[in-house]
Amino acid sequence: MTVVLAVVCSDGVVIGSDSQITESDRGLSYPAQKLHPLGSCAAWGGSGARGVLNDLRPILEESAPAILEAPDIGDEIQERVLPILKKHYGNYIPEVPGEGSGGGVSAYLLAAGYSQGGPWIVEINPNGLIGRYEDVGFHAIGSGAPMAQQAGALLAHFRMTERSVEYGVLGIVRVLDTLSQTSPSVGGPFSVARIQEDGAHHLDEKEITKALKDVQRWCDLEQEALDRLFD
Repeated sequence: MTVVLAVVCSDGVVIGSDSQITESDRGLSYPAQKLHPLGSCAAWGGSGARGVLNDLRPILEESAPAILEAPDIGDEIQERVLPILKKHYGNYIPEVPGEGSGGGVSAYLLAAGYSQGGPWIVEINPNGLIGRYEDVGFHAIGSGAPMAQQAGALLAHFRMTERSVEYGVLGIVRVLDTLSQTSPSVGGPFSVARIQEDGAHHLDEKEITKALKDVQRWCDLEQEALDRLFD
């Protein structure tokens, strides 16, 4: 199971992912990096066929300046993604003698960044369609996306879009940590990037550990508030 999610904040955007890869047809599960830089002011993550995502990585890396400077970032990303999707779809062999289902070659992409004067969140789905979610303020892809979307709805009253990226980091880490406890196929280490006008910062292991401690403090403060609710 994979989950990649992003949240818009008052001064930027935060994007994060788990690192667990599951190949159910082979009975394999292993960690892998799912979150990648997209130039200096954006990042992207993918869900689905690893072959498709691996082919996208160098293309997006090389095209990052053009993408970030484009009048329409969604169109610019789509232009790079569609040829890769078509190549894999065109060469896919759905039935292999003596083998079970290989899981297909579909892939989703979620990118988030700060350019053109504000934060943005773009999804490219397996059909090549563009989704924009900066106005919604939250989006997730991957097989863990339904649970992440539900978690995002449950956290909506914290109004992350009105708070700084420091709060956004905790919101992303809290959702990832919760999913890792309830879904065995979602696992760490977590990858998180906070992105503001001056650039993207990918959190290191020490910063993720601190964020997890701050999330626990957040939960403890909620518990204290609930304990006093009927005083």
